[in-house]
Amino acid sequence: MSREEERKTNANMAQTVIIKGREHITVGGVLDVESFNENEIQLVTELGLLTIIGESMHISRLNLDDGQLVVEGYFAALEYSDQDNKKHGSLFSRFFG
Repeated sequence: MSREEERKTNANMAQTVIIKGREHITVGGVLDVESFNENEIQLVTELGLLTIIGESMHISRLNLDDGQLVVEGYFAALEYSDQDNKKHGSLFSRFFG
């Protein structure tokens, strides 16, 4: 699939990011949690790998059935990566696989 076809396909996928006051983020379209700690959370989303960087972060809600994640803390940056998210195994599958 060409990069342009991939972008058109991705444009049809549901992805939302709602930031409230740099202290509350709701992300929709979450497929999996790659890794997390209080300074960095990596998510596999419908549009690729999303990294949230901040301080004193904690996941207050995670529902992979709905694809929704809620994080609280202090946020400094959000970054999408072009890495192929299919290469990454689930955080939980790495613990139990």
